[in-house]
Amino acid sequence: MASPGGTPAEPTPPPAPPQRRWLIAAWPGMGNVAVIAAGYLIQKLALRPVAELGTPGLFDIKDVEIEKGIISTPRQPRSLLFRMTEPTAALDLTVFLGEAQPDHGVFALAQGLLEHTEEYGINRVITFASMSTPMDPRQQPRVFGAATSGSLLDEILRAEVQVMNDGQIGGLNGVLLGAAAQRSIDGLCLLGEIPYFAAGVGNPKAAKAVLDAFCLLSRLELDLEELAKHAEAMEESLLKLQAETSGDTDDEDEIASEATPPPDREPKEAPAEPDAATLDRIERLFAEARRDRAKVVNLKQELDRTGLFRRFEDRFLDLFKRAE
Repeated sequence: MASPGGTPAEPTPPPAPPQRRWLIAAWPGMGNVAVIAAGYLIQKLALRPVAELGTPGLFDIKDVEIEKGIISTPRQPRSLLFRMTEPTAALDLTVFLGEAQPDHGVFALAQGLLEHTEEYGINRVITFASMSTPMDPRQQPRVFGAATSGSLLDEILRAEVQVMNDGQIGGLNGVLLGAAAQRSIDGLCLLGEIPYFAAGVGNPKAAKAVLDAFCLLSRLELDLEELAKHAEAMEESLLKLQAETSGDTDDEDEIASEATPPPDREPKEAPAEPDAATLDRIERLFAEARRDRAKVVNLKQELDRTGLFRRFEDRFLDLFKRAE
């Protein structure tokens, strides 16, 4: 096409591909997987703090620190936003790190975070979380995923992430994605597998597995060697904890299946029908385990001691459909 003066007009360049403006958000949960992974990103990418999200009225002060006999002034948990100093043409990354999950107002906090980050033009929200299973600490953790759309599920499958077909993601690592879906913002969660008996122990091995998957999704090159060394050091501690919780110190070379709990010691005789007190105790332990995943160990020990694991096996495994 010619210009009015007769000179051919220069071709219009094709539009630039949309920049990936991603928000990663992390709060403490089982195995502290989310915080370890997000904190490692902040450290290795040298992200700078740019803002603190106010959380008035969402947290209660439950304890105070004491140092050399002096009680310190209490403070609210902090919720900080970090940004890349120089975003690339392909990736503009914001990382949010919360020190604690709020006592109430969970969905309100999720909405507040999305409102606060509107100025960055966020077009994808990613959270990290953990999935407790009867895995052995020596196994490579699997990474599970859930997303707000089918196209995102296809994307995480290409990153060798297993789809979490059903269950729940507790806390803000899950609720934020629901808030993002309400605003038509793409969202996905990457969940690192951890041993159920160590839900209260920080798990750098699962955090590394999550970051491996994230790097495939984002095409980000990240040195994970330091995290791998932490994972190797922690594995020995987890094996000792496994032996203590199972009461088995003789056969550490046998690796349990990823799909089923570690082998139970079958009672020599079929257990007698449990009395009402035993059933009440087991029901109480189930209730405690649903509230606090670290209590699963106590439940498993009681089921093994009474020879009732097979009777309650389906209910026990259902506890692992909730991630956080």
